[in-house]
Amino acid sequence: MKIAITGGAGFLGINLTRHLLSAGHAVSVIDREMFDYEELSRIEFLQGDIRKAADLDLAFHGCDYVVHAAAALPLHSSSEIYSVDVIGTRMVFEAAERAGVAGVVHISSTAVYGVPKHHPIMEDDALVGVGPYGKAKIEAESVAESFRTVFPVSILRPKSFIGPERLGVFAILFDWADSGANFPIPGKGENLYQYLDVSDLCSAIELCIDNSHQTANDTFNIGAEEFSTFKRDFQSVLDLAGKGKRVISIPALPAIWILRLLDKVGLSPLYPWVYETAIKDSFVSIDKAKNTLGFAPKYSNQMALARNFDWYRTAKSSFTGKDGKTHRVPWKQGVLRLAKWVMKL
Repeated sequence: MKIAITGGAGFLGINLTRHLLSAGHAVSVIDREMFDYEELSRIEFLQGDIRKAADLDLAFHGCDYVVHAAAALPLHSSSEIYSVDVIGTRMVFEAAERAGVAGVVHISSTAVYGVPKHHPIMEDDALVGVGPYGKAKIEAESVAESFRTVFPVSILRPKSFIGPERLGVFAILFDWADSGANFPIPGKGENLYQYLDVSDLCSAIELCIDNSHQTANDTFNIGAEEFSTFKRDFQSVLDLAGKGKRVISIPALPAIWILRLLDKVGLSPLYPWVYETAIKDSFVSIDKAKNTLGFAPKYSNQMALARNFDWYRTAKSSFTGKDGKTHRVPWKQGVLRLAKWVMKL
């Protein structure tokens, strides 16, 4: 098939492009950023905006399926998040209808659940978004659901996904581990915290495309099947670095209040959903995806972190000195750079 990917130059986009090409599909990519990977010659690429109907019509022309992965992440302004994640999503689905595609896979987020009071989180649990990003993701899902009378729409709610090409907030952990710093976390770190390897997310997307209309036209949590505590999984990265450093637990409440203050004055790269959930259990049930789609994740938390860290150490010279607001580049550490210096002592 010919499959269009919105946000295809991003972290998920490049991994999905490679996955689909290896499976024999043709790929069309639309993104505001340049697609600067070696696969450029093997795809159709349009540097465009999902909020422009003409751009979408060009990108979706002749496509059989659309994977909507474009999004403005939490570090963007609230107006930009709403514009891209809600208005942009509506325009993507309208363009998909005009193009006559067979279906759409919409990439949402477990941020739609907010900070739940029980685990595992199920697909029919309440949606309580935290901050502009979480709220926009809920509204975007509503837009996606409204098109289920037009064509099948698979809504995937992945846990934070990691792997080759992932930087963003995880670049902080990898930078500290690689430079030989202990890594502080709020609380004891004994809470269970689930991640997801991007390769497993790509497999879930392909399963949605390949499954029948009846089974794929639904909403699915996607996450690792094997995961451990927040502290233990982060320690595995420090162990891989081989510099004898440890995850350091600090009192939870003071740490959270300091992070809230730093966030308000713009001195921290961590947004509320990250630090508010870091001290709590955070994992979803993937039984529905396993039973309905045949989803079978291959990577545990620690395996996914190891793949990401290995890539980071190999590729770090290519992004040293760069920063931004996407998963493709490291996020500014702000005052945390001072904390890193202290943790290296």
